[in-house]
Amino acid sequence: MDSAGNIWYITKMQQVVFLVQIVLSILLVLVILVQQKGTGLGGTFGGDLGFYRTKRGAEKLLFNLTILISVLFIISAIIGLIF
Repeated sequence: MDSAGNIWYITKMQQVVFLVQIVLSILLVLVILVQQKGTGLGGTFGGDLGFYRTKRGAEKLLFNLTILISVLFIISAIIGLIF
């Protein structure tokens, strides 16, 4: 509670954490949607092409970027709980 009696007082740190979480969530959604476009309709609903292939180039970059952004989002959520 601040000096004026406002119970909804938000510190600068909380504002920064909220902003970071919003940006990371938007980036995460975009990266996931870009990945899903390359899999086709069968891969989206669990269908398999019957062979294994490795991720290369941009596909591997998007995959690693998804992992990185999701880890950063989880860390920011934990920081948000602390502050």
